[in-house]
Amino acid sequence: MSIASLQKPQTNDNFAITFAPLSLADVYTLADDPANGAIVVMSGTVRNQTEGKPVVSLEYQAYEPMALRVFATIAHDIRQTWADVNRVVIHHRIGRLQIGEISVLVAIGCPHRSEAFAACKYAIDTLKHNAPIWKKEHYQDGASTWVSIGACEQMNP
Repeated sequence: MSIASLQKPQTNDNFAITFAPLSLADVYTLADDPANGAIVVMSGTVRNQTEGKPVVSLEYQAYEPMALRVFATIAHDIRQTWADVNRVVIHHRIGRLQIGEISVLVAIGCPHRSEAFAACKYAIDTLKHNAPIWKKEHYQDGASTWVSIGACEQMNP
């Protein structure tokens, strides 16, 4: 475990793992700050296929304490590269989600848009590879399979 993973989130940051539907408006508000010139939000949604195979729903599970530490580490690492970032918000759903539902929201508040975009991309890419979150894909033919999000992203860049 790295020292960064032991960091507590800054008071302006917000991290969550939840069964409840995610709200774009709530995450945007959490990322808002008078010093922002930009808020970049990435919304991951459940799509209806994987590699051409029809998907009817996804089921997410997470090891919540460790996932939240990974989120805090991501925020810490972001500030090492983009020191002006003033808000990092990462929310991820767990449970069964239907097509079109939001599974993850990442929002970055920053004075400048280029840094906000770069930090948001870093946050979602790092989350996908490092957070202990797994998804089970339920297919139209009745089959299903568990995959780690990171493994899925490595297979489908």
